[in-house]
Amino acid sequence: MAYNLLKGKKGIIFGALDEKSIAWKVAERAHEEGAVFTLTNTPTAMRFGEINELAEKCNAVVIPADATNIDDLENLIKKSMEILGGKVDFILHSIGMSMNVRKKRVYNDVKYDYFIKTLDISSLSFHKLLQTCFKFDAINEWGSVVALSYIAAQRVLYGYNDMADAKALLESIARSFGYIYGREKKIRINTISQSPTLTTAGGGVKGISGLMDFTERMSPLGNASAEECANFTIVLFSDLSKKVTMQNIFHDGGFSSMGMSLRAMRMYNRSLDCEDCPDVE
Repeated sequence: MAYNLLKGKKGIIFGALDEKSIAWKVAERAHEEGAVFTLTNTPTAMRFGEINELAEKCNAVVIPADATNIDDLENLIKKSMEILGGKVDFILHSIGMSMNVRKKRVYNDVKYDYFIKTLDISSLSFHKLLQTCFKFDAINEWGSVVALSYIAAQRVLYGYNDMADAKALLESIARSFGYIYGREKKIRINTISQSPTLTTAGGGVKGISGLMDFTERMSPLGNASAEECANFTIVLFSDLSKKVTMQNIFHDGGFSSMGMSLRAMRMYNRSLDCEDCPDVE
């Protein structure tokens, strides 16, 4: 159901690859809520993804850009403003990649050139984007910028590797730039710490199936889906969240507040060969 929450608003959505992508779901919901926007991803990702199909569905223009490249970002911002007829009202940063994860290098044996690339793609790209937008005064007053994060920024999760450091930096950038953008332009910047989600990128995280089962058992409301994340993102883009800024908001079914759940304890006890571990009542 649509509520016209973004009627008349313009935006830029980074990171839609295929229909599993959270960014893809956000684009669909933004279109349903009345927004117009441009879509962007790297040229390489565009060759392997289906972004043109999404663009046709949402009546959007695709502008290729490497978010780590300032020249590409400047071109993206200027072209988006030309196509959309002025400043934008919302931006989604849904970008992350680790070669250490892809190459299955553990955290105590990372390749540092990979590590630097992880930080550049997954977090410094957010700073570069915001700095470029600030330079061109590209976001309307009371606009909203959202980046996608994960609880590994605060807690150790096996297999997430150097992406955890990247997400911690991403959240710090949102706070630091959120103060400047809020003070100068009344623009809000937030991160969403999403449940583990089986996107094309998320599927590359070691042990993702077991992790998703664990978080599903731990979370009182269960894992948040990509569609549900898109719905929440739309709220943060809308005027309904006008005074929310510099926040990392957990969208994870309550997982972030849990220590141990009944469902998880039952599963844990069943895995033990222990007479002193009866089923939990």
